[in-house]
Amino acid sequence: MVAVALAFAVLEVGGSPTDVGLVLACRTLPTVAFLLVGGVVADRLSPRTVMLAADLWRVVTQGLMAALVIAGAAEIWSVALLAALTGAGTGFFNPASTGLLPAVVAPERLQQANGLRATVMSGGEIVGPALAGVIVAAAGAGWALAVDAASFAVSALFLARVRLPARAENEPASFLSDLREGWDEFRVRRWVWTFVLWAGLANLLWGAWSALGPVVADRELGGAAAWGTVLAAMGVGALVGSVLAVRARPRRPLLLAAATLNLFAIPIGALAAGVPVAILAGAALFAGVATMLGNSVWESTLQRHIPASSLSRVAAYDWFGSLAFQPIGLIVWGPVAEAIGLGPALWTAFALFVALNLALLSVPDVWRLREPAGAH
Repeated sequence: MVAVALAFAVLEVGGSPTDVGLVLACRTLPTVAFLLVGGVVADRLSPRTVMLAADLWRVVTQGLMAALVIAGAAEIWSVALLAALTGAGTGFFNPASTGLLPAVVAPERLQQANGLRATVMSGGEIVGPALAGVIVAAAGAGWALAVDAASFAVSALFLARVRLPARAENEPASFLSDLREGWDEFRVRRWVWTFVLWAGLANLLWGAWSALGPVVADRELGGAAAWGTVLAAMGVGALVGSVLAVRARPRRPLLLAAATLNLFAIPIGALAAGVPVAILAGAALFAGVATMLGNSVWESTLQRHIPASSLSRVAAYDWFGSLAFQPIGLIVWGPVAEAIGLGPALWTAFALFVALNLALLSVPDVWRLREPAGAH
């Protein structure tokens, strides 16, 4: 819901396209800043404990933002600040979530488990944006943010019921030693850092969709409800992708992930072309398929090939590298659009995305990594 609600909350209080990008960047930047810390903490303590604490933190920060917007007391700076505090909680949550699954699922079932988790997530991505669009149009962005805040409380209730097997006691080490050990596991696998570098640059370009899409919808497509429909279509695609992920048995998992994630260029091109909502929603649906199928295969590959004792830290470097340039993308595309126009800015992002995708598919390691027969 927040992808719709936060953007339109900024527009409700008089924000510009640049303000939309800045607030979205304020939400992402602390996520990136706290990922490495979150990975170390999750490996030292328990992924479940870290995820639970992060959810409770986000109930407070997102709930306060909702209250200010509903009361008409929100300003750009207060929305940005609370978005940043929420993003900090996400920085702890994300690497812990990658480390949690192997603790409760057998290695040969990781692909199916990631696919099932993706199926549940995609259900929220179908309902969330559409519901947010309706709530924003009917009652305002604040109420959509309030429902989003409540969702973190529901997540915390479920996590509180998760019971994990006993963890092995490791020799105490310094924070920097733990961080360095995770970096060593990350950097020695060229297939890991190559893919993460691509993801970081892709998120830089995807910022054009996130920051400029709501503006295009507000000016040309009919407002929040139309944008919610487009994002809901992406959620439908995510559901399809997650179902495919449950059944996927790729012998070359990185090649499958790269091929599907390349579809992310399609909706940016459709947005640049000024297509009607129905066609834009169709393009977003393909991107949704790519999201869940590609990411599920990628996470399963990490979980199978990275030692469990350092998985959360490697996942933290994965998240960090993937999101490091995203705040920049959210910040720069608004000024670029104001300087050269919405259409040219989006076409620029599309062309760069296509070039980046071709570069990824030319990397030998993407083709070389294979799963042994019977691994699934």
